[in-house]
Amino acid sequence: MRSFRLMVVSFSLMLLAAVGFLSTPVPAFNSPKIAPRILSDTAHGAFTEALVVLREQADLRPAATLTTKLEKGRFVFETLRSTADRSQAPIRAFLEQHGIAYQSFYIVNMIRVTANLAALEQLAARDDVDRIDANPYVRASLPTPTGIDNRASDNPDTVEWNVQRVGAPTVWSMGFRGEGLVVAGNDTGVQWDHPALKNHYRGWNGSTVDHDYNWHDATSQHSPTPIDPNDHGTFTASQMVGDDGAGNQVGVAPGAKWIACRNMDANGTGSPAQYTECFEFLVAPYPVNGNPSQGNPALAPDSINNSWSCPPSEGCSTNTLLAVVNAVRAAGIFPAMAATNSGPSCSTVVDPPSLYASSVSVGSTNKSDAISSFSSRGPVTADGSNRLKPDLSAPGENIRGAVPGGGYQSGWSGTSMATPEVAGGVALLWQAKPNLAGNITGTENTLTHTSRHMKSTQNCGGSGQNIPNNVFGWGILNIAQAVKTP
Repeated sequence: MRSFRLMVVSFSLMLLAAVGFLSTPVPAFNSPKIAPRILSDTAHGAFTEALVVLREQADLRPAATLTTKLEKGRFVFETLRSTADRSQAPIRAFLEQHGIAYQSFYIVNMIRVTANLAALEQLAARDDVDRIDANPYVRASLPTPTGIDNRASDNPDTVEWNVQRVGAPTVWSMGFRGEGLVVAGNDTGVQWDHPALKNHYRGWNGSTVDHDYNWHDATSQHSPTPIDPNDHGTFTASQMVGDDGAGNQVGVAPGAKWIACRNMDANGTGSPAQYTECFEFLVAPYPVNGNPSQGNPALAPDSINNSWSCPPSEGCSTNTLLAVVNAVRAAGIFPAMAATNSGPSCSTVVDPPSLYASSVSVGSTNKSDAISSFSSRGPVTADGSNRLKPDLSAPGENIRGAVPGGGYQSGWSGTSMATPEVAGGVALLWQAKPNLAGNITGTENTLTHTSRHMKSTQNCGGSGQNIPNNVFGWGILNIAQAVKTP
């Protein structure tokens, strides 16, 4: 009887709280802070996921004055965490009082909530809230192979053409294969024990495996072990480090280690919250089934490959991920971003995160060193900046790499294939020139200025015959020249 009475009392209190909340006056107009997508998603009292972005954002500018990558990483992590913990407290109290489900982020001072329009209007009315963005689940347009791997026994005993084209073997001959550096895949996952990847996984010591601090799954599946039901993430990871020791040399930096975060599901579907969660893990990795408060920035990777996009046409806000990418860069982590595959028209670099100034955006070229027809071009008009993009190009057409199941596949094409060559190239460069480690601007300048400069007959933004231009950027990655140049 006592238990029943307690349940009745508890239910009554919850009902009163809900009635009080729902009867709270709501403005007759929709707040301009709320994204239009949310208004349609909450029609007729429906609930939706939304991203509440706070007005106060951490000041990360002092990170630029710090000398080492570790110093930068620790400063960024601690500053972001303290800012979020302090400024989010009143909003979290409001959410808990009204039983609204939420997830806090610190890499950008933001809270994901599941709520109706009445609650979102109350949040938007707060002075400490800057805006409320949508959190759409977006199916990325991931490339698929146009050919098959028909090489006998998957044992070509050769370095793939794209790896040769960016000058990686020359750097290997100088004694730099990426040893001591860590690259990260931010993608559909990875088959960690693929022959081309197993010995390069930071979680594998040659006899046992430990996924803590090396793997995170931000999708609803939350797999405690690395998986890739899509193929894309395994393929792009192999282009950074892939080498099975038996002739399949598909990666630029075979001496480097890799870690990964899964930000898209089996269908290539992700969301801004999932993308943010993965960046947060990579800036300061934490144990499997752990939480961001356990993050260790000393275990952050040196570069992150991002072969995906979050299109505004699908409901992503242009600036949702801007602060996130800025934080990654401030932490001394190289942000390699696919320029996307919306070419050949000009001003087709339109999707976050490739359009940001803080992103190092990568276009695609073919075996003839011509720009791929699908490679997106600048200038960036989507945010009114008119900035030049891409920043750099690399081979991304008819590429061979590893796929789940232990095999390989040829014929993959996309800026997704070009970007990991740059992310892996950073590992070679930083091993050869450790003074550049954590210096993203210096690294970007080195890679762009030593690239094979390419002009274009396509005059996007009037820059076709300039170096850089809005077709190739500065040119095609030449990691050998980057390492050789004083």
